[in-house]
Amino acid sequence: MAAFIVLLCFGCLALCISSALLRWNELKYRKKGLPPGTMGWPIFGETTEFLKQGPSFIKNQRTRYGNFFKSHLLGCPTIVSMDPDINRYILMNEAKGLVPGYPQSMLDILGKCNIAAVHGSTHKYMRGALLSLITPAKLRHQVLPKIDQFMRSHLSDWNQKIINIQDKTKEMALMSSLKQIAGLECGPMCEEFKQEFFKLVLGTLSLPIDLPGTSYKNGFKARKNIVDMLRRLIEQRRSSTEEDDMLSQLMKAEENRHRLTDDEIIDQIITILYSGYETVSTTSMMAIKYLHDNPHVLHELRKEHTAIRQGKNLEDPITLEEFKSMRFTRAVIFETSRLATIVNGVLRKTTRDMEINGFVIPEGWRIYVYTREINYDPTLYPDPMRFNPWRWLDKSLESQNYFLLFGGGTRQCPGKELGIAEISTFLHYFVTRYRWEEVGGDKLMKFPRVEAPNGLHIRVSSYS
Repeated sequence: MAAFIVLLCFGCLALCISSALLRWNELKYRKKGLPPGTMGWPIFGETTEFLKQGPSFIKNQRTRYGNFFKSHLLGCPTIVSMDPDINRYILMNEAKGLVPGYPQSMLDILGKCNIAAVHGSTHKYMRGALLSLITPAKLRHQVLPKIDQFMRSHLSDWNQKIINIQDKTKEMALMSSLKQIAGLECGPMCEEFKQEFFKLVLGTLSLPIDLPGTSYKNGFKARKNIVDMLRRLIEQRRSSTEEDDMLSQLMKAEENRHRLTDDEIIDQIITILYSGYETVSTTSMMAIKYLHDNPHVLHELRKEHTAIRQGKNLEDPITLEEFKSMRFTRAVIFETSRLATIVNGVLRKTTRDMEINGFVIPEGWRIYVYTREINYDPTLYPDPMRFNPWRWLDKSLESQNYFLLFGGGTRQCPGKELGIAEISTFLHYFVTRYRWEEVGGDKLMKFPRVEAPNGLHIRVSSYS
């Protein structure tokens, strides 16, 4: 009996302390002019609820506080904005004090020189350097041929196998990018890079807790190892004139008016790999899922690619003109990105106290431009939960104010067309070579990343 009373007392004490901490944290952020909302625990805020509940957490808060509310996420006080007009204003007004505001864990692991973190003139010349890598001429003569060669090889031995398409598309996205950027083929260095890179990815979306065994610690250690590998690669490039990949082009200062330091080059490479890996692999996997579930869409897509292969020899690659003609493929990619919501939103940070939507946002606060719900707005996308690529054949959709699948304003992803080229080429060879069926039972998660925790398994057989 005495032990029970002691436990009860400890329980009551813990409850009182918890309530006091929550109350203290709410009072701390109860400043005049701030939007409504809750802040959760000191230091941790509402990060746990956000990562566990995802869209449900955001929807619940919106029901209570509206489309513009405050919270404390990923280590920082944050405003969540779900209003399309306000979101566009935030994304289009970087010069007015709304700069990139990615979580500390992401800045530490991707690097403070990465294009997603810098702003102003620095962002302008870095963006110019990256766009110079995918000009139409380079897309025609260098980029597309390398992508084509890689995809042919990657898909060559899938017939009569049960494969985990999630693993295959992850490997595809990373290895294709490594080939494009640094000319790396399968080998010891490539395998070492791959293992470290997967740790880096997991660390970017975590609390910056520098303790052994945490995702942040492992991700930061992986970054150091990747930086060492890239530095060795840069030194090798300086003693060689034979390579013609993106790394070599970034290093050619005499030909590149957007001159970057070695540290800037390394951060850009890591960022390109990271952003391409996430979007290309997930979009490719989800496209296979949606095509399987919608045979009429697969029929239309296969018809487009079969027409491209007519009159071509088996070894003939895709040309730039053929890539540009893939209108329905592009529509499938856009619709996959919309319905799966590969990217939930973007983060900005205030550089001064500023008024938005009638509220005063303090300097240094982050604003989470949450675009997920826009993708399911029936006034913008009729019958939004239906996989309907035909809606994107109306090119005007890409120019609408609410079109934020690839970012917005001057921050639209510079690798957008490169990613579309990789996914299009993958789909071209997959649907013209194979048919497939799901083995069954694999579950999908949509937050904080779109993924299949146990894999997405399909049985592949020859189409011809």
